Amino acid sequence: MTTTAPAKEFKVTYSSAVADMTQFHKLFDEGLAWARARMGQEHPLYIDYKPVAGAFEALLDTSPINTDWLLGRFAAASAAQVGQAIEAAHKAQKAWARTPWQERLKIMRKASADIRRRKWEIGAVMSLEVGKSRMEAMGDAEESADLIDYYAQIMEENNGFVRPLGKLLPNEKTADVLRPFGVFACIAPFNFPMALSTGMSSAALMAGNAVVYKPAQDTPWTGLMLYEVYKAAGVPTGVFHYVTGKGSVIGDAFWTHKQVDGIVFTGSKEIGMRMVKEFAKDWPKPALMELGGKNPTIVCESADLDMAAEGVMKSAFGLQGQKCSACSRVYVDRKVYVEFVDKLVAKTKAIVKGDPTQKDVFFGPVVNARAVKTFEGAVESAKKGGKILVGGAVLKDGGLAKGFFVEPTVAELALDHELFKRELFVPFLSIAPVSGLDQALEQANDCEFGLTAGIFSKKKEEIERFFDEIEAGVCYANRRTGATTGAWPGVQSFCGWKGSGATGKGGCGPYYVQQFMREQSRTVME
Repeated sequence: MTTTAPAKEFKVTYSSAVADMTQFHKLFDEGLAWARARMGQEHPLYIDYKPVAGAFEALLDTSPINTDWLLGRFAAASAAQVGQAIEAAHKAQKAWARTPWQERLKIMRKASADIRRRKWEIGAVMSLEVGKSRMEAMGDAEESADLIDYYAQIMEENNGFVRPLGKLLPNEKTADVLRPFGVFACIAPFNFPMALSTGMSSAALMAGNAVVYKPAQDTPWTGLMLYEVYKAAGVPTGVFHYVTGKGSVIGDAFWTHKQVDGIVFTGSKEIGMRMVKEFAKDWPKPALMELGGKNPTIVCESADLDMAAEGVMKSAFGLQGQKCSACSRVYVDRKVYVEFVDKLVAKTKAIVKGDPTQKDVFFGPVVNARAVKTFEGAVESAKKGGKILVGGAVLKDGGLAKGFFVEPTVAELALDHELFKRELFVPFLSIAPVSGLDQALEQANDCEFGLTAGIFSKKKEEIERFFDEIEAGVCYANRRTGATTGAWPGVQSFCGWKGSGATGKGGCGPYYVQQFMREQSRTVME
């Protein structure tokens, strides 16, 4: 399928809708037809843009919607093949770093344009591979292109991060220059397989680094499409490598190799902290980490309760709760608790569940069998010291029988219940009444994570206090489209505090690209 980018009104974000849904669904259906016609093919690794065979049977990509749908057979790399890719990247990186930054940006913007041209195909693949709804999938594809363009804009606004400094002598000329580190290992998650992969890798590339990229084990096809985009845009041979495989086999090989100069990773806190602790053996090296969240929403007595219930529902159950930004716990002023819960339960019951590639389906499957087990464990835990208000079941009937479908679930729990602290990454929301904003903030901050947070209040002083005291990097007030979700490049910086991030500066924001570079002062006596 060959498509051209539709008019501007077809741009989709996670918190907006398109004007002409008829045309939107027509184009998405064309993308699905393209994707389904290519299911079941074999795909190798790519080192120096050359196909490298692997154990194809070791990495079978099936759809969480229906596990009988074989999306593709992907080569599972060995640790030795990861090493070959890293060594090739190391050889190619210096020439890429010497390429004028303006030329690098031209190439990256070609990649952005190609993502927009192919976005219906990319969105369709993500819907099949992850179980994203049409709107979530298209938002992911659109964000990918916007990330490249925004980071390129930041590079231009800062003159490639080259600026003159002062002088002590009349004949002294000094410049401050940010330069690339070398080779970055880029390890991506399944939930935003295009946007997060693109955001991490594009920033590293435009800064002058080479990248060895591992897509999530559940999303190798989406990762392959990113590789195709970069190759078509003109990223030079050796500068970007696509290496698929099982994390248990090759994960450590990406960041323990001596020629890896930096890591950019989105995933679990457990794995990320292990990388941070063990990566820099001989000297400090950059480890850019986004490590998940346990994101709270506070509902004050003054809140618009319908707005709050809708914002919480969308944030908790969009992409089946499998967002590091998803709302997973809610603290409600007890004076409005019953009314809020009634509204939230009603909105949750009204969610349309099913095959997310179909029109108007909001809620699809979780990504794999492990996620189903996590969900089942959370439900059992909730029954001890709490009660399930809605949901709680694994869905196995009819067309859902061969997928990983569970119900969107809300549980009323005691404030000291372990589910208020543990990140689940499934559609499970914990809720409890509190005695005002003081207690709500105390409970919200009593957590190792600090990624996103939301509040619903009509009082300016409550909102200002929330922003001042909440321990989270991405904060929202009165957001109907998503209480804690929906960050967009150049609109909301996506930065984790505490156990949610490693650097204090996040993606989508103006300080991200600089983290892939190190400072050098250059003085010339004239």
